[in-house]
Amino acid sequence: MGFELDLIKDKIEFFDAGSLQELENKIQKQIDNNQALMLRVHAVSHQTVFTPEGKPYYTASVHFKS
Repeated sequence: MGFELDLIKDKIEFFDAGSLQELENKIQKQIDNNQALMLRVHAVSHQTVFTPEGKPYYTASVHFKS
């Protein structure tokens, strides 16, 4: 039986939060986790929308590359 490991070369993750601080904390935590996989941030895209109650809601996608 052979055992083979493949490296992850690209990974895109999506985040959402009710505040910018919470969004930043989520992204930073995942950046730290992905460093163990030897992945670095390649690009970040973010958006703000408003809920029907008028509160802001923040989303982001982060592209990690080796």
